[in-house]
Amino acid sequence: QVQLVESGGGLVQAGGSLRLSCASSGRTFSSAAMGWFRQAPGKEREFVAGITRSGGRKYYADSVKDRFAISRDNARNILYLQMNSLKSEDTAVYYCAAGFRIIREQYSDYASKSDYDYWGQGTQVTVST
Repeated sequence: QVQLVESGGGLVQAGGSLRLSCASSGRTFSSAAMGWFRQAPGKEREFVAGITRSGGRKYYADSVKDRFAISRDNARNILYLQMNSLKSEDTAVYYCAAGFRIIREQYSDYASKSDYDYWGQGTQVTVST
């Protein structure tokens, strides 16, 4: 079992920044591919960013590329999402996810919700204009 707990969400003005954290406990954090997803009201949960086990490769949705940065600290079992230049359309509940079955280092695998095994409870990010 893996427990994932997100934090760092909140209310921010457009153009501002936030850093989300996801603390992991249970199975070895470094053995999991990790991802961030988000879900806005009335919309499906969508991929935001993914990172390989070593942190050596990262994947981003086009909508957040060059604004968001995913990283991980395997020694502290924490996943991060640095969000800059926030826009109103970034408003959503953000979820971290752990995928132990993800093997291929391909965008399509990291972007697929069904490839993840464990999910956090989510943290709300609201961007005001």
